Amino acid sequence: MDKNLVIVESPAKAKTIGKFLGKNYVVKASVGHVRDLPKSKLGIDVDNNFEPYYITIRGKGDIIKELRKAKKKSKKVFLATDPDREGEAISWHLAELLKLDKNEKIRIEFNEITKNAIKNAVKSPRVLNNDLIDAQQARRILDRLVGYKISPLLWNKIEKRLSAGRVQSIALKLICDKEKEINKFKPEEYWTIEITIKKDNKEFVAKYFGTLIDEKIKKEKLGNKEKADEILDKIKENKINVYNIEKLRRKKSPYAPFTTSSMQQEANRKLGFSSKKTMMIAQQLYEGINIKGEGSVGLITYIRTDSYRISNEALTSLSEYIKDNIGEKYLKNRVFKKKGKAEIQDAHEAIRPTSISKEPELIKNSLSNDQFKLYSLIWQRFTASQMADAEYDVTNIILNSEDKIFKTSGSIIVFDGFKKVYKYTDDQKDKLLPILEVKEKLNIKDKNAEQHFTKPPARYSEASLVKTMEELGIGRPSTYAPTISTIINREYVIKDKNYFSPTELGFLVTEILEKYFSNVINEKFTAEMEKQLDQVSRGEIDWHSTLQEFYEKFKYDLANAEEKMEKIEIKEEVSEEKCEKCGAYMVVKKGRFGKFLACPNYPECKNTKPLKSKDQVEETDIKCEKCGAVMLKRKGRYGEFLACSNYPECKNSKQIVKGTGVKCPECGNEIIEKYSKKGRKFYGCSGYPKCNFMLWYEPTDKKCDNCGSILVKKKGELVCSNKNCK
Repeated sequence: MDKNLVIVESPAKAKTIGKFLGKNYVVKASVGHVRDLPKSKLGIDVDNNFEPYYITIRGKGDIIKELRKAKKKSKKVFLATDPDREGEAISWHLAELLKLDKNEKIRIEFNEITKNAIKNAVKSPRVLNNDLIDAQQARRILDRLVGYKISPLLWNKIEKRLSAGRVQSIALKLICDKEKEINKFKPEEYWTIEITIKKDNKEFVAKYFGTLIDEKIKKEKLGNKEKADEILDKIKENKINVYNIEKLRRKKSPYAPFTTSSMQQEANRKLGFSSKKTMMIAQQLYEGINIKGEGSVGLITYIRTDSYRISNEALTSLSEYIKDNIGEKYLKNRVFKKKGKAEIQDAHEAIRPTSISKEPELIKNSLSNDQFKLYSLIWQRFTASQMADAEYDVTNIILNSEDKIFKTSGSIIVFDGFKKVYKYTDDQKDKLLPILEVKEKLNIKDKNAEQHFTKPPARYSEASLVKTMEELGIGRPSTYAPTISTIINREYVIKDKNYFSPTELGFLVTEILEKYFSNVINEKFTAEMEKQLDQVSRGEIDWHSTLQEFYEKFKYDLANAEEKMEKIEIKEEVSEEKCEKCGAYMVVKKGRFGKFLACPNYPECKNTKPLKSKDQVEETDIKCEKCGAVMLKRKGRYGEFLACSNYPECKNSKQIVKGTGVKCPECGNEIIEKYSKKGRKFYGCSGYPKCNFMLWYEPTDKKCDNCGSILVKKKGELVCSNKNCK
């Protein structure tokens, strides 16, 4: 009997869906896009209504053959690509290649990969949405025109490896503009005064606030030491009175469930994940994870969304879960709405677990460490979103000495509410104050004035850059991660301790683009274009006219830049090292594996050597056993290692083994520092492979009083290495 063919994008998703649909269905994967514009040329006929020329992506021939073969054997074909513009376009390309009737109901979509969602989707197919296809096609053509027209100019005038893009160039401009702000910033001096008061064996600190004038408190900034000393002189008796006590109840509400943007921001802040890493792990959780006893299960809903909407079914399940497992007093049903965001894509729900009963701890053994962290964050955020406010009793104390006002406050949490499930990074512990009365006279134990200087604005982190791009309407949820990766890979920016700063190259490219393409490389244009693409997706405007309007202005800017842009030579960085073969000072070059030193007299002299960085390279007394050259101590992905200084002629290297001095409890050999294939440090027995003992945290020579296992250092604390020991 002929079966129904369902085509999805990824093999992982195909495996999960195949399990739900059963024997009457065959599920195949297209493995992403199957057709695209050619890489070797523009691929757009700008004189013929921007007609695109699509070709089969290299390497996809066998996949297409397999899909065509499966189609011939099938009764019906359903296209089940992702439920967004990109997915709609992939379905359209598949329909073209497989010669499907696009007027038939061949498109199915679902927001989560669960049995019910898949079964319901198959029951309600629809025709392809031409408006969504047009919007994606317009975006693709727009980005191709900008990238393929401006990038060659940068190659000719500056350097071959450069590129420009409609969204990436704006992200780079934001980082450059922030750096300009920082460079212009002039620090200003200011002083603070703190007094320490002791009562009933409790100490608390109050800060200077201002002056009492006619029973009104006027805030005062202390700009210099003289002003601070003047205040200190006023309270030289070391006595201060309680002027006022204010007690109030404060509430803190939970955040909305995750959108793509807020998930990337919070994963960056809390877990240290890059946007790219967050999206990669989220994709795995969405497509399906092998859960013990269940097989492959999609754990979260679709990951590209900017909506806060939650289905009624999911809200009902969550409400019941909170009442049954946390307590009815913790439940508070909420509806979240985005302020001032007219163009929300509300087709999808917010990112949430597909089943609230799948608590992170219950499925932890089926997840990798990173999958567990991200799933926990999503599960906790969603659960907290329908929980009651956290409540605090806050006490504000105003103190007065010679009409000089000091303030302090204390707070105590009286109801944890949503914080029982979801903790914020800025959560503070209770701050208790002694019992005080108005007009009570207190003794000042200590007083201190301290000098400060105002700080420049902070550079963008991944979280703050994504937030700014979202607020400005630049790009879409699916574009943030690849945009950030591109500007890093192009060496337009460097990332240091999670903060971005532009390189000289980044500044140079931005300056040129702003000079010649100010109509394109600006926030307002990019945000306005996103709005127009949204209008195309709703069938409100024609995509051809949108592109025509853009291209008329762009064509003029392009001609002007080609005529007036001057060639810029980037000078090579000259090192202090002389080439031992010809005597010339070597220059710093960039290769596939980073920077290295090369002779400037190439091709006559082809001498190269590693770049000796103080942070990365250190000479040793050890000689290479293969060629006799000095071995260098280097830092790599898998820790420190020794490498021959005669590289690339001699490629000898060896890992440096770091011991811990702790004996393996299973065989008595020393436990040493090791690294996994993904670069994560762990500690394992030096007797491997005969002994497989390992720990994820640094071992100590101390033993657990309860079970006798090794104690390890975890976040500054000593904990038992035995998971079953409490």
